[in-house]
Amino acid sequence: MQSVKNAWSGLQHVKKLAVYALGGNALQTPDGANNGSSQIMARVMSDIIDLLEMDWSVVITHGNGPQVGYLLSLDKEMAHGLDSWVGATQGMIGHELSLNLKAILQRRRRPERTAVMVTRVRVDSDDVAFSQPTKPVGPVLSAELVMSADWDIAQTIHGPRRVVASPAPLEILELEVIKRLVELQAVVVCGGGGGIPVIHNGEHFVGVPAVIDKDLMSSRLALDLDAHALIITTAADAIYTDFGEEHATAHRFLSHEQLQTMKEDGQFPPGSMAPKVKALLEFSRQSDECKSILCAPGSVLDALRGEAGTTIIP
Repeated sequence: MQSVKNAWSGLQHVKKLAVYALGGNALQTPDGANNGSSQIMARVMSDIIDLLEMDWSVVITHGNGPQVGYLLSLDKEMAHGLDSWVGATQGMIGHELSLNLKAILQRRRRPERTAVMVTRVRVDSDDVAFSQPTKPVGPVLSAELVMSADWDIAQTIHGPRRVVASPAPLEILELEVIKRLVELQAVVVCGGGGGIPVIHNGEHFVGVPAVIDKDLMSSRLALDLDAHALIITTAADAIYTDFGEEHATAHRFLSHEQLQTMKEDGQFPPGSMAPKVKALLEFSRQSDECKSILCAPGSVLDALRGEAGTTIIP
């Protein structure tokens, strides 16, 4: 009788689940540079607590660009693969987020706990991205490294940098563990930097030198978790027409058709807003009842009400 009662209790109340994605620039870099990140961290924590107090479960994903770049600059002898540094930054950043959030949860005497999950993501070894590496990683290279390193190198506005593939995320290997942690009332930090990219090598997985887009992985994760919301937080407080120009216009709501038109008009730069829009669209197309939102950190409550950020609608 008790087991039936517990099962019925679970059916009566099913929490909504949000995947909350934030960028690596929002967090303090390993060299100790702050650059206002403490204020942004406070806004991120405010968002997470607001969601919990609205009775949402939360899974947090994050970028790691500045952190990986800094660690690569220290690895002068190239002793570690890029996939190892992605894993290392997942632990570092997850630890920082967990410490901040756990302290707040304890002060508020909330029941949730935090969990940090080093996350691997399967990619296709035949993905066209491996033959066309375009994602800059690490510092500007010296002339000596340009001549000696066995890397793909491209000239950027800052100078020559290593470029790697950015393949599509196919499968999140730790998905079932993440689901179980959510069921145990954990706020899970996972998928850092888009996840550690791995491919099949015979019967085993091996890491590959690539960077998976964090927002596309977050969309994949939200879909696989049957989440009710994908919330991408970024420096831009909304999706704009003519962003950065004098007559720039913020949009509170955008339909799939409007986004497609804006994309065709070149409104979304490939390295910044384009993958975010693609991620939001992929999630939004799965269900009319799910929230697909871009907003600035600290504005989640208003964004869920349609009073801040941009919500994607059919």
